[in-house]
Amino acid sequence: MEILDIFIHDTTWDFILEIIIRCFFMFIFILFFLRLSGKRGIRQLSIFELAIILSLGSAAGDPMFMDDIPLIQAFVVMSTIIILYRLVTWAMMKNEKIEILLEGESLCIIEDGMMVIHDIKKGKYSHDEFFAEMRQQSVEHLGQIKVAVLETDGSLSILFYTEKETKWGLPLFPKDYKKSEYLSPETFYSCMNCGATQHLLHLEQECPRCQAKSWAKSLSTPHLH
Repeated sequence: MEILDIFIHDTTWDFILEIIIRCFFMFIFILFFLRLSGKRGIRQLSIFELAIILSLGSAAGDPMFMDDIPLIQAFVVMSTIIILYRLVTWAMMKNEKIEILLEGESLCIIEDGMMVIHDIKKGKYSHDEFFAEMRQQSVEHLGQIKVAVLETDGSLSILFYTEKETKWGLPLFPKDYKKSEYLSPETFYSCMNCGATQHLLHLEQECPRCQAKSWAKSLSTPHLH
């Protein structure tokens, strides 16, 4: 085999143009499906960093073991992906709407010790996943939290109440996060769906925020920093 075949083989200018077109559409497809996957799947990486890893990884892999794919094709693919990446990041810096479209917005998912149900659904979090994230930051109940924000990279930022400001709130650990079977009139109860906290007249009372009817005994312990 001639050395020239390793780099060029039977590549034509028409095929190079086809590669560029294919790269463009595959790059768009990758961004689209990553955007649909939600923030959980790209934790610690931006959506563009992950798109670059997937795109370049695929482009670099095939020429390593397929002798009918010359290196020039992989070079064209990788160059096109990098150019697209630069163009998209430039567009994001110039236009905030493009940035929001591709990377989304930060979502406020806890406010004043209660869940913002609408934003939690937008972030594609289940309650179990959401509670796990909170527990990993030593949150015992929602009454400890003033504000919690789901960032665009999937990380969770929390602003805690001070010890004196801590409220009664929904417990997050399995031992306490369970539906109450007996009513104590002087006890605070928290809605297991949204975290609204109040005294109850009966355990089948409807939550005024979300209309759920499952209540757990509230906690009021301060956050340990």
